[in-house]
Amino acid sequence: YESTVYPGTTEEECIPVLEEKSGLEAGKDFHIGYSPERINPGDREHNFTTIKKVVSAQDENTLAIIADVYAAVVTAGVYKATTIKVAEAAKIIENTQRDLNIALMNELSVIFRKMDVDTGDVLDAAATKWNFLPFRPGLVGGHCIGVDPYYLTYKAESLGYSPEVILAGRRINDGMGEYVCELVRSNIADIDISECVVTILGITFKENVPDIRNSKSIEIIKILQDEGIRVQVYDPMADGQVFYEHSGTRLLKKEELLPSDVIVLAVAHQEFVHDGWMGIMPLLKDNTGVVVDVHRILDKTLIPENIKLLRF
Repeated sequence: YESTVYPGTTEEECIPVLEEKSGLEAGKDFHIGYSPERINPGDREHNFTTIKKVVSAQDENTLAIIADVYAAVVTAGVYKATTIKVAEAAKIIENTQRDLNIALMNELSVIFRKMDVDTGDVLDAAATKWNFLPFRPGLVGGHCIGVDPYYLTYKAESLGYSPEVILAGRRINDGMGEYVCELVRSNIADIDISECVVTILGITFKENVPDIRNSKSIEIIKILQDEGIRVQVYDPMADGQVFYEHSGTRLLKKEELLPSDVIVLAVAHQEFVHDGWMGIMPLLKDNTGVVVDVHRILDKTLIPENIKLLRF
């Protein structure tokens, strides 16, 4: 097994099902191992062969076989976990740790905005210390980081423990879509809603991938549309048909976009990073409006006139 699961799933849930359906006995007729997937979608540096593979199994002989198989193709090597539960736990805390660190950055971003302090400037200054962790605020979607912590909290609650920190982080990150909508609302108060146009740039769950599962951009679109705001969407990576089936909204080509009052730069696709302000300005009404830069890819020192830039 390679899927991210709570500790105990392989042995407590999967093995009994395999035994029941096959009529065979685990550890005798077949043997089980677990090696969590660690692929980072869109990352060309860290891939299957360059990420150390954690392996585990129900017995030493099976562990040796699994380790040898992966070692034959994974140049980064393998790490033999002491038990299957340890390997399951190691994977799930990788995603949970990242979720919590981003949640902290998101909460700081909200606080610093109220103080009129630039979060990016703060993080750049703090990063001069050797042990500062370089996490940044942003929208947390996808089928891993935004989901996996709940597997762990479910198991904890089933054992009588109520997690606090993990769920607090989840609440913060789950609320960032609404936070973006609030930034939009507060900056269109003087615009007739019936005439307001908001453009969302990027609807995949992360940059440079086509995957839209659990995308926070889709949540933003739905909230704004429910409030009567006209929302149009462009994403150079996403599949238009898949997006329409998920959201009921048509993905537009760049040339089809109407001039906008607000642009939400939600995903840091390479196209958006490369184009910078030159890609943003033609999309606004009379070169005037509000830009919400979620991933801080626009240079704030080059803000054109009549543009209000809001950065996480």
